[in-house]
Amino acid sequence: MAKKRANGEGSIRKRKDGRWEGRYTAGYDAKTGKRITKNVLGKTQAEVREKLKKALEECQGLDVSRTEEYTVAAWLRTWYELYAKPNVRTATANRYQLIIEQYTVPRIGSIKLKKLTTRHLQKLYKELLESGRIHIGKNQNKGLSTTTVHSVHLMLHCALERAVKERLISRNPCEDCIVPKPRKLEMKILPPEHMKAYLEAAEHRGLLPMFYLELVSGLRKGELVALRWDDLDIQQRTISVSKQYVRNPDGSLELTRPKTENSVRLVSIPQTAVELLIQEHAKHPDSPYLFPSPLTGEMYHPDSMVNLHKRILKDAGLEHLRFHDLRHTFATTALQNGVDVKTVSSMLGHFDAGFTLRTYTHATRQKQDEAAQTMGNFIEQIM
Repeated sequence: MAKKRANGEGSIRKRKDGRWEGRYTAGYDAKTGKRITKNVLGKTQAEVREKLKKALEECQGLDVSRTEEYTVAAWLRTWYELYAKPNVRTATANRYQLIIEQYTVPRIGSIKLKKLTTRHLQKLYKELLESGRIHIGKNQNKGLSTTTVHSVHLMLHCALERAVKERLISRNPCEDCIVPKPRKLEMKILPPEHMKAYLEAAEHRGLLPMFYLELVSGLRKGELVALRWDDLDIQQRTISVSKQYVRNPDGSLELTRPKTENSVRLVSIPQTAVELLIQEHAKHPDSPYLFPSPLTGEMYHPDSMVNLHKRILKDAGLEHLRFHDLRHTFATTALQNGVDVKTVSSMLGHFDAGFTLRTYTHATRQKQDEAAQTMGNFIEQIM
């Protein structure tokens, strides 16, 4: 005979096969209104009592009629289509899709969403770090970087948090994960003493206007190639940054809005840059683009910028640094020459000046040292 328990606590009985069984009401079907009954089994009454308690806690507040619908794969794809894709920029959506389809679904996609645990996720991160890379290039490890695995965790945390809000799971299993810390890439800049050689090499290749503009504006490569002639205001000496060229996972290119709303901006440029851009436009007056590809007449592919940059460095006999480091060069040089952080932040299109300050601490440290020396000299004069 079943042992009766208080309302909502379920019941426990001993079965004919010698095992103990706990039965409980997990919820009610939203369509039919019928009770949804589930059970737990164990060798002893005490074991079943603990399992029953845990089961009741887990189903508390859940939409039980829907928890059976989803595997991890089904939920991530639903979350992506309904919540992520419509609300993020194309590049971010593409990144999410890669994480879901290439990194996550092949490994844990078949697990029932309600059965997903912290241990499953911890094992996923370990596998990605050891052998998660899809295309292994020369001198590359099989594993993904800690930065990439960290981004996998952030996306999964977001997707599973939505599952909690929709009452599909009681708790986000990402909460207790030990996540690898992103590896901070060493920031390099083009030293002032090398800038002349760099720009002379760019001029020799007929690319001076493009790379001069990069050094005085710090544009992202996708923003640089997307510039049109009508984005230049000759009188005000500004360029309007309102779009960027990004590459999709399938290799196709797409013209989108910049990275964030703060990235839509007017950037002031020096008169020398304006004059160089006028000269550049005179070479192809019928093209709407500021820097059309000499091969296609259309916009450059963003990766072409990187390749041209590498050739310029080689021509100038300079050590390797990423194209993105030219953006760091602009920011660092501006800050070290007295431009305030807020102005540099707005020119870079950062979310806020705090991010700029944290990113370029090395540059502002020099100004702090100068400020300290100035204050020291002042105090010494009045003592």
